[in-house]
This record gives sequence, structure tokens and C-alpha cells, in this order.
Amino acid sequence: MDLLQKILVPLIGLILAFWFYSGKEDFKPEMLKGKHVIVTGASSGIGEQMAYHLAHMGSHILITARTESRLQKVVARCLEMGAASAMYINGSMEDMMFAQSVVKKALELWGNLDMLILNHIGTSDFHYFDRDIAHVQKLLDINFLSYVAMTTAALPMLKNSGGSIVVVSSMAGKVGFPFVAPYSATKFALDGFFSSLRQEFVMRNTNISITLCILGLINTENAMKAVSEVYASSAAPKEECALEIIKGGALRQREVYYKYTPTKIPLLIRDWAPDLLDYFIRLKYNVGKQED
Repeated sequence: MDLLQKILVPLIGLILAFWFYSGKEDFKPEMLKGKHVIVTGASSGIGEQMAYHLAHMGSHILITARTESRLQKVVARCLEMGAASAMYINGSMEDMMFAQSVVKKALELWGNLDMLILNHIGTSDFHYFDRDIAHVQKLLDINFLSYVAMTTAALPMLKNSGGSIVVVSSMAGKVGFPFVAPYSATKFALDGFFSSLRQEFVMRNTNISITLCILGLINTENAMKAVSEVYASSAAPKEECALEIIKGGALRQREVYYKYTPTKIPLLIRDWAPDLLDYFIRLKYNVGKQED
């Protein structure tokens, strides 16, 4: 009976979630026309693709990353694609002052903000945990604390606009995967912080939505370079992933799963058979090609 309940409850939850979201408003690109949006980690990968989608929809865009030359190219293309405006500010999110300065730049440029898309991550090698605490601290600063710093700075503008916070996370923030312990820790932290903050917004009648994006393996250059020889799984296209993230934020969804089935089903298995899920995850790894 206990096992049956463990299976039925998640299944019923999945059905209810599908019913709930299917009744939501359909996405229309016009929703983003003229909106003011910050996108972090936008010099490459998913962030770059989000900038292009937003440009095509006619948004005002402020992008940020470390490498200025790449940001300049992204901004130029965004303007060609029809962005209402496109600007950049470069720096490292390891510096909390820089993280806050991005939001201050938006205030100076626009005076308001409709959507804050937090997408940046620090570099992390794909290997067994090597007891490097300094690296864990650095990743926590970049992947977690800078998200908190930017959110804190953006709250006054988002309250005024009834805006949205979009947090790009990962399956590694819901389930333990080998070889990414420091990275996974930062993604679990995002889930805890922003899920709690969402509750507080509801309790205080604060009209700001929080969308947590749970992503599987995406075919970004950095991800493919890190896992191609070790992790046996097909990667989803970054262009489509970027669009799904934007849609979820515009529709003020609680969570976005991309791709849906490969990310959502494992979480249902986790709830009633965590050891089985761990076993299936380990099967996807070629441990022989991984160094100690």
C-alpha cells in the first residue's frame, strides 16, 4: 500500500500539473515587445540565444558576461534582429558589487525592469570531488550569491512593474549527479532560496513571479566539451531551450522543465525509488574515462 501511494501521488501530481499549465494563457511574442529585460551569462550558449529571441520580439535588452568582445558581437546582432535597444556591461559575477551594478545600470538606462533572467555560471571541471573548498566557495559566490545580490537590487523595480525573475537551474539542482558536487550544491541552493522567496511574495501580496528552470543536458559548447566523453546522453538544442525559458518567464510559470519528459520523469522516480534513479544515472557514465 505504501509503495502504491508513492507511485500514485506523484502520478496524480503530474496529471494535475499538466491540467493546470494547459489552462494557462498561451505565449505570444508580443508579450515581450517593449519590455525591459536583463540577461546574464549572455555572451554564449543559452544566454546568447535568449538575447536573440528577445531581440526578435522587440525587447529592450541589457546583457552581461565576462568577455567584452563577445558581448559586443551579441549586442550588434540583437540590434540587427530588431531589439528595441541592446546594451551590455561586462565583469565577473564573483564580485557582488559588479552583480549589483548591472541592476543599477538598468535603473540608469530605463528607470524600470520587467524581467530579470539569471543564467550565468562559473567554470567547473567535470571530475570526482577533489576537496577543493576554495573552488566550492567561488562557485557559491558566482552561481548563488550573485543571484541573490542581483535579485535584492532589482526588487524595487520589479515590484513597480509586477515583473518576473527567471532562474536558470539544472537537473543537478534536484538530483545528485556524480562529478559535479560543487556545481550541484549551488543549484540546490538556488532552488531552496527562490522557492522560499516565492512563498514570501505570495504571503506579502508581492506581484513578482519566480520561474525556476530545470534543464537537462543542453548542447552548449561548454557543456559538450565537459561531458562528451564521459556522459552518454543526447543533448537538447540551446535555441529551443532558450525560447522555452523565455516563454516560462513571460507566462509566470512556477517551473520550466526542458526537455519535459527527460527531466520531469526522473524527479517522479526520485520520490519513490531514489536508489533506482541513482543506479540509472550511474549507467550513463563512462567511469573508465574519468580521472581520479
